[in-house]
Amino acid sequence: MTDVVMRVARPTDNLEVIARMYADGLGFELLGEFVNHRGFDGVILGHTGAPYHLEFTRQHGHGVGQAPTHDHLLVFYVPERGDWERRCARLVAAGFRQVPSWNPYWDDDGRTFEDVDGYRVVLQNAAWDGADMSRAVVTRRNLHADSCRELLVAL
Repeated sequence: MTDVVMRVARPTDNLEVIARMYADGLGFELLGEFVNHRGFDGVILGHTGAPYHLEFTRQHGHGVGQAPTHDHLLVFYVPERGDWERRCARLVAAGFRQVPSWNPYWDDDGRTFEDVDGYRVVLQNAAWDGADMSRAVVTRRNLHADSCRELLVAL
């Protein structure tokens, strides 16, 4: 899946404000935009050549309101402490509000920021290590299998 590009898309009632917040706060570029495409306006933000981008849309005549939960997150791993601090300050300057994370795990090595729609961005001061995640998934599977065996024995 090396040619796969991920787009995270979500609606907003505040298209212009959200586009500016994410562009300024995360340093994203405007990659594309559309007006009244089948009743929708939208912007696509990201970094040229990156395998991911964000799309924000507004449907004419339809309101979407706030985020459905406090645990809808975009998480970015920023390993270098000084860079992480600068990025955190940049989010606040762009209009994000720093908030305690719903899941306290993200407060251990990160900070959580909320946009005007109530959606949250976490800047994690750590390097992403996919190998660690693979081990964690295997450990969880083994724990789950052990629990299932114990349950079957008990029955």
